[in-house]
Amino acid sequence: QVQLAESGGGLVQAGGSLRLSCAASGRTISEYTMAWFRQAPGREREFVASITWSGSDYGDSVKGRFTISGDNAKNTVFLQMNSLKPEDTAIYYCAVGPKRATMTGLYDYWGQGTQVTVSS
Repeated sequence: QVQLAESGGGLVQAGGSLRLSCAASGRTISEYTMAWFRQAPGREREFVASITWSGSDYGDSVKGRFTISGDNAKNTVFLQMNSLKPEDTAIYYCAVGPKRATMTGLYDYWGQGTQVTVSS
């Protein structure tokens, strides 16, 4: 029903920037919450950011450094990641759900993920 494809991950030096993209199909982003989560090896999947028509939310660890945005015409969401730290290293996943939320269980569709590695 809904398919998601992330891109833009890579290797970057601490303090650098990356821009992730998530292309969605099947639903318009104006009707659903779209979010970014991340998961480091051996760790729980962590909420990063989300966006709806009413606004955006950010996890405490990325506030002031990351910005989520969307292009409704292209059904695409972005995550601009600045001032990257080694602890940001993880696989980043795009997700879609019916309501604004930070819990993984409330999202219905997930992309395959894109690797972000930040070196010190």
